[in-house]
Amino acid sequence: MSNKIDSKEVELFLLDNLDFFETRESLVSELKFKHSDSSASSLLERQILKLRGEQKNLMDLLSSFIKTATLNEDLFNKSKDLTLSILESSTGEEVIKKVQEDFKKNFNVDNCILELLDGNQMNEVESKTEMSFPKGAIHCGSFSKEKMKFLFGDEKVESMAVAVMIVGKDIGLLKLGSYERTKYLGDEDTTFIEYIRDVLEKKINSFEVDV
Repeated sequence: MSNKIDSKEVELFLLDNLDFFETRESLVSELKFKHSDSSASSLLERQILKLRGEQKNLMDLLSSFIKTATLNEDLFNKSKDLTLSILESSTGEEVIKKVQEDFKKNFNVDNCILELLDGNQMNEVESKTEMSFPKGAIHCGSFSKEKMKFLFGDEKVESMAVAVMIVGKDIGLLKLGSYERTKYLGDEDTTFIEYIRDVLEKKINSFEVDV
């Protein structure tokens, strides 16, 4: 009667004896595996290929981390410079000018508008855009052409981010427009925009004169 061992038994045995090949190196070198291209390779070659693949994945991940860290460092430095520029401003008009110029120059923003609106003006904005602008709100995304043209006066704007601040009795809007539809998708991290908005709100409220 044959004592033939089936493949499942072999598999279970190897799982229970993971060190089986440690003292049988000659056997390891003789093992062959079929690839999808029908060529045979030894277990050692297969392991090397696997390790190379894992190494490539790790290197790709490391490169991604380095790229992200570099971008974050660049954003931090530019944010710091913009913050200092805002704090050094002596008038509201100077703040507006610096912010609008800096966003276009250093943050890849095609259209930047910082404005203060009274109650009647805000009512018109909300009526025309069918959007609400409560304190602390940030609207990001690609909206209708009509809405973005009304907010920016620029038909080229394809996506936008609008941050709301309270300045005395008025409403401040920091409006960032991009000619790229995917620039502001609506689901990105808005921490940077919130930070600049808060700095602006604090600084502009410190002025005794209207902007």
